[in-house]
Amino acid sequence: MDGNGRWAQRRGLKRTDGHAAGEEALMDAVEGALDLGVRWLTVYAFSTENWRRPTDEVRFLMGFNESLLVRRRDELNDKGVRIQFIGRRDWRVPKRLLRRIDEATEQTRHNTRMVFTVAFNYGGRAEIIDAVRALVAEGATGDKITEKSLRRHLYDPDMPDPDLVVRTSGEFRISNFLLWEQAYSELVFTDVLWPDFRRQNLFDAVREFQSRERRFGGVQEPS
Repeated sequence: MDGNGRWAQRRGLKRTDGHAAGEEALMDAVEGALDLGVRWLTVYAFSTENWRRPTDEVRFLMGFNESLLVRRRDELNDKGVRIQFIGRRDWRVPKRLLRRIDEATEQTRHNTRMVFTVAFNYGGRAEIIDAVRALVAEGATGDKITEKSLRRHLYDPDMPDPDLVVRTSGEFRISNFLLWEQAYSELVFTDVLWPDFRRQNLFDAVREFQSRERRFGGVQEPS
């Protein structure tokens, strides 16, 4: 969900105003995913690198994410959406926000219509490092470390690899997002800044995805 700061700056607003404007985009994207019958939707809300941003902006994001959970969890619960989070739960994340995360996770844990995963204090490299550390801690030797055993220690081992990754704001990089999981994902890049993103943009990305041929390293046999 990239481009909040640039969206605000182009309008003479504070960067934090762009983050606040992104809430409408998020909820419309969730609604669009539900319309499409998407079973798993993951959004990148705050990366391990985002701690480098100005202190005031980081403080705003912590409070904003807390208030967003309080405002939206009942609505998502009523729609049958299960909320979960992936990322590190370390000392930098405010305890009050961690409580809200746990409350939303518990409130919605029995929902089955869609799993809405929020990557928060998340980094793809950090996830792989944490998985390897967990394997070492349980005594795994080199010859016992496989793709299957490493996946078992990812933040959510049950989350399927994403079919489609959409990157907003005209950037052509994956920015440390789901590095392990998106090995064979289809990538769609759009110039749309996140606060302007709506379900139609999601539909367009899915339409492009549907037009692609996925071979997963193999060869498509002629019919």
